[in-house]
Amino acid sequence: MKYSKLFFLFLFGITLVSFKPMNIKQSNTTNTSIYFASDKQQIETLIRKTYEWIETKKTQSDFDVIENKKGDRYVALNTKTHNKIVSELKNSNFFAQQFIDNYNKIGLKIGDNLKTNKIKYFVGELPPYGNDSNPWCDCQDNPESYWKTLKVNDLKIQNNKATFYWTWTEWKDSPKYKVTAVKENGIWKIAALDGFDYNSFTKI
Repeated sequence: MKYSKLFFLFLFGITLVSFKPMNIKQSNTTNTSIYFASDKQQIETLIRKTYEWIETKKTQSDFDVIENKKGDRYVALNTKTHNKIVSELKNSNFFAQQFIDNYNKIGLKIGDNLKTNKIKYFVGELPPYGNDSNPWCDCQDNPESYWKTLKVNDLKIQNNKATFYWTWTEWKDSPKYKVTAVKENGIWKIAALDGFDYNSFTKI
């Protein structure tokens, strides 16, 4: 009995001697760009689901326009279709309000420029806005079901804001498409897409 007590006290003494208080310092993350694996997984899932939705469920006619009575020129934005798409973007829950507002602003600016003849868009010609590519990918063609293998590259996260590029793996020539996402109420959403930059899209 005495030996067991002595052995216990001996172990307890060693524990006290070897114990060192943990040095806890508040890390300064002001200028640090880090992410947890779950963030990257969530963002990659977001981007794949978003593009699947864009290609299979979203109304396809972005910034649809209306012809004049002669049928030779587009003179206004089709606000009915435009408002429908804006509503779809919101209800999809993939996009932050920042993106939805910017998309709406682009459409309204195109409509205004057509009405005031600041731009002239003749039937059969390429639109005088955008860059002649699909703004969702800055591409004119894409692999079938490409969203299944979209890859997130150069991911940087800071203060609930993420920037990255996506590429697809099916074709050698893949866009390097820039995306900004933000975390709203714990959920990552798309805040900006490279193909929908307001200034370059509406530049006259």
